[in-house]
Amino acid sequence: MAESKTIGVMTSGGDCAGLNAAIRAIAMRAIGTYGWRVIGLKNATVGLMARPVQYIEFSLEHLDSTILRQGGTMLGAISSGDPFAYPMPDGTKKDRTPEIIEGYQQLGLDALICIGGDGSQAIARTLAKRGNLKMVGIPKTIDNDVAHTETSIGYDTAVQVAVEALDRLQPTAASHNRIMILEVMGRDAGHIALSAGIAGGADVILIPEQPYRLSVIRDKIDQLKKQGRNFALIVVAEAVKTEDGEPVTQQYHGNQSRYGGIGQYLAKQLSDMTGAETRVTVLGHVQRGGQPSPHDRVLASAFGVHAVDLIAQGKFDRMVAWQNREVVDISLDEALAQNQEVDLQGALMRTARGLGISFGSM
Repeated sequence: MAESKTIGVMTSGGDCAGLNAAIRAIAMRAIGTYGWRVIGLKNATVGLMARPVQYIEFSLEHLDSTILRQGGTMLGAISSGDPFAYPMPDGTKKDRTPEIIEGYQQLGLDALICIGGDGSQAIARTLAKRGNLKMVGIPKTIDNDVAHTETSIGYDTAVQVAVEALDRLQPTAASHNRIMILEVMGRDAGHIALSAGIAGGADVILIPEQPYRLSVIRDKIDQLKKQGRNFALIVVAEAVKTEDGEPVTQQYHGNQSRYGGIGQYLAKQLSDMTGAETRVTVLGHVQRGGQPSPHDRVLASAFGVHAVDLIAQGKFDRMVAWQNREVVDISLDEALAQNQEVDLQGALMRTARGLGISFGSM
């Protein structure tokens, strides 16, 4: 048995399906195999800033299979509030790195596993370097834009939800002779839109990586009409810009600007151009919630076990990844060097084009 350790685990950034399966796998492997203590940090770095530090300690009796089926994260997650310039009640901003490091030390942690996307991993890694903390990363993001891993926790479930939406929209589109536009998440990458569009039989897929022309989309719809079709399905990623290259965003509390509204923009333009009745469905956070798919449960479990094994082997500053049907690990330097955008010459793009799906490009 490896030397006794106390390890921490946190879920940072936006939630997604499969996080609880990863937490469960980490705790089961660490406690059941190595006899270690496992501390779950509540609300990620915010829990480490709090005094007393906010955490829960896991035990095997609390780790039954019910957890596998639960969406969200039992630990809570934070997707705002830069710890290096944290907004304070008086309106100032403060670097709270020392408090976070002190919280880590108060818990007597020997290592930390951060389950997060590229932004969360970058923040956690900076904290680890400043405090000489030992860290391992697990990739989770419905956008699937973390580099050097074929898939991340949450992506498969998000695609499944989008496909289910298309399965429901198609019959009503055909019943009412409509253009149905489905706006899906995808902050800077079009992976969800692309996969869901192929699986859901979309006629047009719009992704941020590929510029488009409304006239090309109109021509596609006209072509469908000539073929005897009375409806069209369009999938668009939320980060797609207007035809002129302007981002479409909404303002939220705290003056936060987020993507949203491209579906309505397209509906207005295409309705005017084609005369067709057009409807928009925005999935939004529906894609994050609900039970994780079997694939996300398996992936999260494999990632969790491998992350603990890395700690047992004394390997840190690493991120687990999925490559060629195998769990591997790579340096965080590699993982954070770039985002994984849709490869415009990749297999899925070729598949979509082969099916006659339009990307609105010439």
